Amino acid sequence: MELSELGTRICVLGPSNSGKSTLATAIGRKLDIKVIHLDQLHHIPSTDWQPRPANEFLALHDKAITGEQWVMEGNYSSCMPQRFQRATGMILLDVSIAVSLFRYTRRTLFEHGRIGALEGGRESIKWSMIRYITMRTPWNRLRYAHIYRQISLPKICLSSRRAISACYRDWSLQR
Repeated sequence: MELSELGTRICVLGPSNSGKSTLATAIGRKLDIKVIHLDQLHHIPSTDWQPRPANEFLALHDKAITGEQWVMEGNYSSCMPQRFQRATGMILLDVSIAVSLFRYTRRTLFEHGRIGALEGGRESIKWSMIRYITMRTPWNRLRYAHIYRQISLPKICLSSRRAISACYRDWSLQR
């Protein structure tokens, strides 16, 4: 599938630490369109990832999707229906738990100022996040696969690091 077939309002979904932020940023740069990181809308800046009140997050999300062009990365299933209604394409990253754990550890320890980070937030290894990745990711992967099968938008599923790398190469994306 060509990147152009996904249109100019693209949703990037996938498990925690699967590469959504990096891919969305590369696509945004290539297409010269706004990149929206849902974690940044969901959490209060300059905190240790403290969530906003649900109604505040929903208002920020709903305002963001009104734009004519965007790449939005993140899941947050509570607001997927209205996001998919506006979207023109979808990318699902379906990487293994091992890849997610590796990416989490690497980005937390070595990637200061990483793409998609919370402004003013602190990055540190958290047992709660490791537990989330190992315990919740299998269920989330099944849920995202179901969403992927059901959605009628132009879509692509990238199910390995190799497939993601090939996508970067095929679409001439820069990390």
